[in-house]
Amino acid sequence: MITLDRLVNVLGGYGVRLCGRPEARSAWLRSVAMPDATDRPAAGDLLLAVGTTSIAEAVRWAAASRATAVLVRPAGSGADVERDAAALGDRHGVAVLLADPAVSWSQLAGVVYGLVLESRETASGRGPTDLFALADSLADVIGGAVTIEDRHSRVLAYSRSQQAGDPARLETILARRVPDRLRELFQQRGVFTRLAAADEPVFVPADAAHGLTGRMAVAARAGRELLGWVWVTCERPLTGARLRALADGGRTVALHLLRSRASADLERQVESDLVIRLLEGSSDAETVISRLGLAPQPMRVIAVRAHTSDRHAALLLAFEQATTGFGWSRPGRSALLGDTLYTIMPAERADAARQWITALHRELPAQVRVAAGISAPAEVAELPAARQEADECLALHESAGPGAVPPAYDESWDDILLRRLRAAARTGRTPARGPVSTLLRHDTIHGTRFVATLRAWLMSQGDLAVAAEQLGVHPNTVRNRLRKMDELVPLDLNDGRKRLAMVIMLAAVEDEPRH
Repeated sequence: MITLDRLVNVLGGYGVRLCGRPEARSAWLRSVAMPDATDRPAAGDLLLAVGTTSIAEAVRWAAASRATAVLVRPAGSGADVERDAAALGDRHGVAVLLADPAVSWSQLAGVVYGLVLESRETASGRGPTDLFALADSLADVIGGAVTIEDRHSRVLAYSRSQQAGDPARLETILARRVPDRLRELFQQRGVFTRLAAADEPVFVPADAAHGLTGRMAVAARAGRELLGWVWVTCERPLTGARLRALADGGRTVALHLLRSRASADLERQVESDLVIRLLEGSSDAETVISRLGLAPQPMRVIAVRAHTSDRHAALLLAFEQATTGFGWSRPGRSALLGDTLYTIMPAERADAARQWITALHRELPAQVRVAAGISAPAEVAELPAARQEADECLALHESAGPGAVPPAYDESWDDILLRRLRAAARTGRTPARGPVSTLLRHDTIHGTRFVATLRAWLMSQGDLAVAAEQLGVHPNTVRNRLRKMDELVPLDLNDGRKRLAMVIMLAAVEDEPRH
C-alpha cells in the first residue's frame, strides 16, 4: 500500500506523468488490476490499461472498475494529449497516468506491482506492513513478545502481544531502537558476534539490572549478508517446534527485508538522479521539482559529510538515513555526489535545516562526526549556486572547533568572503609590496605591532580612543605608531579607497575568522 504521489514520483523516472487531478496524489493504492478477458470489470485501485492506446477507453475501463487511477500508453503525445487526458479524468473521477510508449508494459507492470504490493509503508517509515503481521504470527506460535530489528538495531516491527514483555522491550519500542546500554551489554556477552557468525538462534539470559528477561534471537540473513535479527522473549532456551518456528521466522524476515530494500533502492535511485539534475542546473527545474513531490518555492541546499574511521561507510549510512522514513512526506530530497550528501528542502529559517542535521546525526552511530553547511534560500533555478554556497559553509564548519553550529550562507556570508580572501592570499594573489605587506615584514623582523595597530584604527573608523582600548594602550601610543608607520611606508589614511583596500588586505592575511 502506497500513495499515488509516491508511485507517480518513482514512475516519473520511466517517463510517466500524471495529468490533472493533483488532489488524487494523496490517495492510497492497495491493489493493481489489468483488464479481464471476460466481460467482468477488473477490480483494483490502479488499472493498467493493457490492450488499448485510447485514453478514452482506458478511462472508461477504470471508471467501470472503480479504480482510483489508470496507467495508459497513448498512441500520441504532446500538450493536447495531456489536456484531453486531464479532461477525461476529471469527468470520470479517475487520475490518468500517461506512459512513454517506448517503455514496455512488462517494465511498467514490474515496477508497479513491486511498489504497490511489496513496498508498503507504515507510520514508522519504509518497511512492509506484513512484518507486523509476521511478528504477531511468531508471537502466537512461540508464546513470547517478538521484535524485528535491522542490522543497526533499529526497530522495524513488533508484535501486539505484550506476553512476557519487559521494561527493556518497552524502552526499545518507544525509542524505535535498542538503547545504547543494552547494545553494550549484548556486545559484552558476544551476542552480536554469535548472531553474525551462525544461523542458529542464540539465547540471552535475563539481566534484572537492565530490565531484561530471557531472550532468544536469530539472524535474518540473505546469503552471507546480515540484514537484521528477530528477538523473542522467553525464560529459557526454546526447543522443538518453537525453536524451528523462530529459525523459519528469521528466513522469512530476510525475504521481506530484501523486497523492501529493493523497492527503497529504486526510490533512492530515482530521487538521487532528480536531485543531481537540479544541483547541476536542469533546464526543466520546475518539472523536476514537481516529480520530487516538492512545491516550487525557495529551497535551501544542505551539504553533509560524515567522518569516521571508514568515511565511505559513514557517508552511505548518512544517505540511507536521509532517505529513510515517512516515504515522500520527508521534508527533503537527497543525493550522493562524490564524498558529500546533498539535501534540498524548503526552509525559510536556517534553524529548520539545522534541526534536520541534528536529527540525522542522532540516528547515526555515536562515533560518526557530522559536518554540514547550509545555503541561503534560493529559487529552484538558483540551486546550482546554492550548492556552491552549501559547499563553502561545509568547509567553514569542517575548519571550526568542536561544538560549532552548522553555518548558513545568509548568516555567515562575511566569514565565507574572508575565507575566499585568505585562499587568494595563500596562492600569492595579493600585492607583495603594498603597505600591509611591508608592515607585516617589519613586525616579523623587529617585533613591532604595526599591523595590529593599523587594523584596530581602521576597524574603529579612526577613533583613537576605541583603537587604544582594543590594543590595551594609551591613545598617544596609537598616534605615535601611526606616525612611525607613515614614515616607513605611505599609508594615505585620508584616501577612502586606500583605507578600503587595506581593510580587505588585512582580512585576507588574518589567521583566523573573526567571530
